[in-house]
Amino acid sequence: MVPQDLISDVAAYVRDQDALETGCETGVGGLFAFCSEKPTEFQAMIYEPIMCLVLQGAKEAHLEDRTVRYGAGKSLIVSHALPVMAGVMDASPDKPYVSLALQLDLATVRSLYDEIGTLTGPDHGSHSMSVADGDAALFDAVGRLFRLAHDPMEVQALAPLVLKEIHFRLLRAQHGGMLRQLLLHESPASRIAKAIAMIREQYKSPLPVTDLAAEAGMSQSTFHEHFKALTSTTPLQYQKELRLMEARRLLLGGSKSVASAAYDVGYESPTQFSREYVRKFGVPPRHEKVPSAAAAS
Repeated sequence: MVPQDLISDVAAYVRDQDALETGCETGVGGLFAFCSEKPTEFQAMIYEPIMCLVLQGAKEAHLEDRTVRYGAGKSLIVSHALPVMAGVMDASPDKPYVSLALQLDLATVRSLYDEIGTLTGPDHGSHSMSVADGDAALFDAVGRLFRLAHDPMEVQALAPLVLKEIHFRLLRAQHGGMLRQLLLHESPASRIAKAIAMIREQYKSPLPVTDLAAEAGMSQSTFHEHFKALTSTTPLQYQKELRLMEARRLLLGGSKSVASAAYDVGYESPTQFSREYVRKFGVPPRHEKVPSAAAAS
């Protein structure tokens, strides 16, 4: 059962920050608060390693061949950076979508290895995005972290302790299998994380799969198998997603032409870029371009 007072407090906090629909930082250890009074359109975004605890309503995230829905009382764990299309599905003024999301600190996760050693638990699949019921201890810990936002002195003194507790509880969670694998430096999860970091750093450049597999320390076939299992996509498609999202950001910023945005993110052909852009976002890139007069206002 989700604590009703926590739902009310988070919703009130977001409204006080004038951050309905967008959410806001709480100033406590990478914790974000969200409240939306209506369903939202699906938006392309990168889910960084994160934990999301849904207090009310529901949200969906779409990957290439996978849809993940997480509603009230559920916790979402994302262990690797993933390009997704996500949106709020269940929300109304009387019963808004309310959640708390915490950026995961993988250094904190790995630091727990010396204390818990080879922590094991039931693993439900090998994907880097998984959902399960949030237990009472997790709700309590995340709620305590949120309430620290009202006292900067408590943030400084207590937040590190509560953050460590939350990471520990996520490692022990039934859907924390990928986090547990990240404790092991040479696990497939850790190796794929290295390749993902390489793609994100060099997404504008051609990236042969041989180079990515070498970065992961795997054969090409093994690398493809583990990358697809973890991310629901291929390395090439992952890179393409990053390019298209960055191009859209440039176009909406109003400072780039369609061709310039295409070249800036690594495309050699504006025509190919436009075709893939329509496939991804449903509209031609020229329709995203902000007129220069509007951009200057």
